[in-house]
Amino acid sequence: MSFRYEPGDTLAHRLDPRTKLFVQLSVAVAAFAHTTPRGLAALTGLAAVLLYLARTSPVAALAEVWVALPLLVAGPLLEGITLAPVGFSVAQARFPALASYRTLVLLVVAAAYVRTTPVRESRAAVQRTVPGKPGQLLGLGIGFVFRFLPLLRDDLSRIRDASRARLGENRPVRERMRLVTVAGLNRAFRRADTFALALRARCLSWNPTLPELRLRRRDLPALALGVALLVAALL
Repeated sequence: MSFRYEPGDTLAHRLDPRTKLFVQLSVAVAAFAHTTPRGLAALTGLAAVLLYLARTSPVAALAEVWVALPLLVAGPLLEGITLAPVGFSVAQARFPALASYRTLVLLVVAAAYVRTTPVRESRAAVQRTVPGKPGQLLGLGIGFVFRFLPLLRDDLSRIRDASRARLGENRPVRERMRLVTVAGLNRAFRRADTFALALRARCLSWNPTLPELRLRRRDLPALALGVALLVAALL
């Protein structure tokens, strides 16, 4: 699995993208309102259900967000370190750990959305929700991000594989980080130049013909779920 749209006929694929965005927003609001072990446990179960509806493996979803995992783990560890006396405070690390786990749940839900929603439909959902030029700009930006990020991720994976093939694992960690970062930035700048040239060659349109979106009966349970999450967040 890659962190991009994959065609399918699951229930998640058939939902209107505006419905899926609303559910994502509701999950995020509920997660921030109930950053507690009990609240996050309930949202973890909900995330598992959403992954099942999208026919997405939890392991595969976590593999797609591996870049963020070191930061999510490092935050609570650093926050828990105490200097006087030297040691580790579980109480200090507790809320950062819950916040990191909250972020992980939201990333997993986002992975399910990306896998089941074509880029054109995401752009159409944004442009038809936000009127005028702001909506067109947001839609254009979302289209760029969804198309560009998978390429950058693949480039980083190839750079790391090439480094391992050249016995890069024997280098100090700092040197490996420097090499991967520099090579990744160089590749990203070249990708950006190529991307800009492709947009000019294709006569970029600010207001293209977008796919038709229509709310159907199958969207009603998902919309009800989103409303219930928002109510739970307010309560």
